[in-house]
Amino acid sequence: MMDWVWAGLVVASLMFGALNGRLPEVSAAALEGVRKALDTCLGLCAGLCLWSGILKLLETGGASALLGRLLRPLLTRLYPEARRDREALSALAENMSANLLGLGNAATPAGIRAAQALKKGETATDSLCRLVVLNSASIQLIPATVCTLRAAAGAQAPFDILPAVWLASLCAALAGLGAEKLLRRAFR
Repeated sequence: MMDWVWAGLVVASLMFGALNGRLPEVSAAALEGVRKALDTCLGLCAGLCLWSGILKLLETGGASALLGRLLRPLLTRLYPEARRDREALSALAENMSANLLGLGNAATPAGIRAAQALKKGETATDSLCRLVVLNSASIQLIPATVCTLRAAAGAQAPFDILPAVWLASLCAALAGLGAEKLLRRAFR
């Protein structure tokens, strides 16, 4: 469906540009947009590679295991079904730490591993639903991806959004956990 929307927008832009005699400006704007999109994508890829590499180094150096031990009381409370599963707790800790750093894409592989460890057959467990809710809430201490985008767009202080991000993350997580608890009680 979206391909039709985009195709329609392109055709409409070309038609209006031609009708108004401004087709060269439309072409120039399209090329400039492509250049800006490429710069943004390259900046995001660089940031993602940097933070993914740092996460891999932390995992190789044992910091991931240490983080897992530090987060264990919180993780076992949030995900009681993973209490005795080292692999699940490790994946949950890695996923949570990547999310705290605002690395949504880098958190995905660990989130998938954690989801596979938490699922029981074809039925979603309470812990799996909670994992989805907390990943959707996107709890972030350092929104690296957003700040990378802001820096690429020319923001003078890309990290000045931190208080708003912290408040929004906290509100989203609390609302998500509250809704999860309410729905769990309603459908039991």
